[in-house]
Amino acid sequence: MRLYLAIPFVLVALLFAVSGVAALTRGWVLSWNRRQVRRVRLYGWGQLVVAFGLCWQVVFGLVISGPYVREWGYRSGMALMVIGFVVMAMGRREGGNRQGAGMP
Repeated sequence: MRLYLAIPFVLVALLFAVSGVAALTRGWVLSWNRRQVRRVRLYGWGQLVVAFGLCWQVVFGLVISGPYVREWGYRSGMALMVIGFVVMAMGRREGGNRQGAGMP
């Protein structure tokens, strides 16, 4: 296992996870994202999924050996990260119950 690669990725995943838990439990978002985030809980779930996908990639990319297992783990971790980023983007969008300024 290459610790010089694993430690930074795990720290980034930990930061994502802590921020996601804070968004889910307290409704708190980092200051530079406060204005853009409309649905805080959804944004928090997206951060947790990204953190899990990043840890999944670290485990399967650096810890577990085997060519097919490593490839499957890397691709599924990437898919989890993409899903998490999509959920985070959905948390930034406004809800569907807008009033006013719409087309008649």
